[in-house]
Amino acid sequence: MNDKDKIKDLIERCVENVIPSKKELGELLLSGKKLNIYFGIDPTGIKIHLGHAMPLRKLQLLSDLGHKVTFLIGDFTATIGDTSDKEGERPVLTREEIEKNFATYKKQAEKVLDFTNIEVKFNSEWLKKLTFGEVLFLAGHFSVNDFVSRELIRKRLDEGKRVSLPEVLYPLMQGYDSYHLNTDIQLGGTDQTFNMQAGRKLNKVLGKKESFIIANGFLLGTDGRKMSKTWGNAIWLDDKPEEIYGKVMSIKDELIIEYFKFGTSVSLGEIDEIKKKLEKSDNPMEIKKRLAEKIIEELYSEKEVVMAGEHFEKTIQQKQVVGDVMTVVVGKKELSVDELMEIVVDKGLVESKSQFRRLIEQGAVYVDEKRLDGDVIQLTKEVVVRIGRRRYLKLVK
Repeated sequence: MNDKDKIKDLIERCVENVIPSKKELGELLLSGKKLNIYFGIDPTGIKIHLGHAMPLRKLQLLSDLGHKVTFLIGDFTATIGDTSDKEGERPVLTREEIEKNFATYKKQAEKVLDFTNIEVKFNSEWLKKLTFGEVLFLAGHFSVNDFVSRELIRKRLDEGKRVSLPEVLYPLMQGYDSYHLNTDIQLGGTDQTFNMQAGRKLNKVLGKKESFIIANGFLLGTDGRKMSKTWGNAIWLDDKPEEIYGKVMSIKDELIIEYFKFGTSVSLGEIDEIKKKLEKSDNPMEIKKRLAEKIIEELYSEKEVVMAGEHFEKTIQQKQVVGDVMTVVVGKKELSVDELMEIVVDKGLVESKSQFRRLIEQGAVYVDEKRLDGDVIQLTKEVVVRIGRRRYLKLVK
């Protein structure tokens, strides 16, 4: 892609909103001016999922265009926790927990980012140095109404739930990150819009400059719900290639295009062509395979693509199950989930019925690599049930 196409991809791909406008941002990016860009992530967990790959690719693109890019680790803000998308307070993390969570962040991000020309910073470097007087000065540029009018905060207040003062100050801290870094462009999810607006305001009032916000959308989990470790519906950047392949093959058909947009660097024009083919196809499996192969190729290598594809073909398409396996003859065309539960408990694949129910709720039970969804399993001949990563059961009619 030439620079103009790269910029078009940057401000259109998976973008929900650009503040103040796409037109003005496009003109700025085409001006040749070298800009300061940052993307921040709080180490509240230990893994980065595929949905994060998209903004990371945008950072790499901006770096390739010659801009100064900062990958910001919110080690200070993580001690409070952002509740922009939460209906309750986050648990307070200790310094030890934050350091443990961050330990693998850069290694995972390196699958997408080349840190040669991208700077990694920690916001404790400046936030912990602010005096109480300086915090009051910064807070004076906002009103209480600005902070408590947000939907989820307003909802909690209306329900009589507790809202801590540190939560209210979180946007102020994130805003200061943007001001301290002399930011021209902030990248974040739509749930971060208010926090990024705080940075835009401080840049304008204190820095006397206009800055921009790129608010990206979110990639849904493989089952169409929000990506969640609890539900087991996330594709993580450090998943093994064969796991990624299997997870991609299990996604809902209507999510295929979104996964191409968020999880790969395939051009938007090519994705439009894939969409047209998908609309004409009764069987999207080949397109899913192409998607799985592209994701693995970009996170690992072409060699890993071949091995993952062979693993999928053997374990699923040819029913050659790898790992601990047993075969149960059912003797009928369909099996209820309750009947399946009796079998897996009896065979010792899970400890109890309650554990099996939890695994289903977490999205950790698959039938022919499609997440178990419904009350009945159809048996045309035989199916492979996978529980977790390595527990298999072959059901024969």
